[in-house]
Amino acid sequence: MSYLMELRGLVGRRLLLVPSVAAIIHDGEGRLLLHEKASGEGWSLPAGAIEPGETPQEAVTREVREETGLVVTPVSILGVFGGRAFRHIYPNGDEVEYVVTVFRCAVVEAGGRWTDAETRALGYFTPETLPPLTPAYPLSVLFPAS
Repeated sequence: MSYLMELRGLVGRRLLLVPSVAAIIHDGEGRLLLHEKASGEGWSLPAGAIEPGETPQEAVTREVREETGLVVTPVSILGVFGGRAFRHIYPNGDEVEYVVTVFRCAVVEAGGRWTDAETRALGYFTPETLPPLTPAYPLSVLFPAS
């Protein structure tokens, strides 16, 4: 059982502040990798909560592998986000507010399959084709100037 599931057992659906990570991964054409959530909540960066004892770098590597099948290495931190704009209520009523460290990541191994039931599909997007994201990150973070 994950740490968050254990906490949910203690606090119910109440608001939890959750340290998290997200990955910015671009292909050779500069398009951004997103995953579509199987829950019907739309598109998101590969992202997730940091587990106890895990570094943010380890967490982003694990989350990307689970949600996309890619093996990545974090290259740099592009920003840290939080506050009301990063609150979310899940379909089951669980309420969270994420504090997200966003990493630019480089792919070191491709070709794997995602193992996370949260992922319905993967896609690469340009700024012009970008779907609405949950949460909404600034465009300057999603497509930083090189």
